[in-house]
Amino acid sequence: MDFQFNFAVDENENSEADAHFLLLCSPEQKQESTDKSRENADLAAKPSPKLAAAKHQDEAALKKNLCVKVAKEHSIPQDVNKVLENKVMETVLGLSHVKLSVVERMCSGDADSEGIVSKSVSSHSDLIPGVYEGGLKIWECTFDLMDYLTEAEIEFTNKTVLDLGCGAGLLGIVALQGEAARVHFQDYNSTVIDEITLPNVVANCISEGRSGKDRKASNPPSKRPRKAESSPDVLSRCKFFSGEWSQVSQLLSNSKPCLKYDVILTSETIYNPDYYSALHDTLAQLLDANGRVYLASKVHYFGVGGGVYLFEKFIEDKNVFRTSLVKTIDQGLQRCIMEIAFKNSC
Repeated sequence: MDFQFNFAVDENENSEADAHFLLLCSPEQKQESTDKSRENADLAAKPSPKLAAAKHQDEAALKKNLCVKVAKEHSIPQDVNKVLENKVMETVLGLSHVKLSVVERMCSGDADSEGIVSKSVSSHSDLIPGVYEGGLKIWECTFDLMDYLTEAEIEFTNKTVLDLGCGAGLLGIVALQGEAARVHFQDYNSTVIDEITLPNVVANCISEGRSGKDRKASNPPSKRPRKAESSPDVLSRCKFFSGEWSQVSQLLSNSKPCLKYDVILTSETIYNPDYYSALHDTLAQLLDANGRVYLASKVHYFGVGGGVYLFEKFIEDKNVFRTSLVKTIDQGLQRCIMEIAFKNSC
């Protein structure tokens, strides 16, 4: 049976195939998935000459066919209430987020200049390589990482934080609520930043302050957002970027002073092995010498090929970072939280 990961925070959009798989997933199947992922990582590390040549040709074809999405910084409107116009909010773990089904209905013409909403809906796919990289959805590993940040009491006070591949921006919002000095949000698609990320940040800026410890116990906000009376102070600590990783990395590196991040948060960004090189180089370029990356991922992405152990092996071969699996979640498909730091860091 083919498996497509299609998790989103919208009870009307649950994948029947996903639910069926999770119900049937026995401990033996989970272990088989883990073993398969490790086996794939080992095979990738020792390709035959023919396989290596074929892989090189495939990578060259991919780079040729996928256009590079130029990076840009998104401005924050002076009247941030306009960001929330026609938006309906939901809540999860005490954080507000835009209701996707409403965005899909409202996004047409200039509101979706990339056409990703119509393409995603018409193709019944959450991923269209080089066109749309899943930022409209909230993937389940995001919640795993949010939980870990609370459990491990990760400190954000006065830190500079990047939410890489941010989508809804919930990880960056957690950092904002943790008194981070600066939080920057990046997603591949500009439509995601304008229609999802920025509204979510604004909506949570005007909510009563919630610490990570009491997110689960907090009362849900109203579905219609209130006026953004206290947003400007918090929003002054935020910047928003869209574009392909290497392009965004170049844009940030060329800024004066050159930006380095104390903490980089990223979730469900290693599903495609073709993107590993760009991701690795971006982390190497943007992470502070003693900074930390917290990455949440499924152990293996069926039908796409990526996963924790394959990326771990990729990092090991590059010999720039050290990694540690700090948490494993066994419910449903096995998932992990990985901590990444430079090999010579404190």
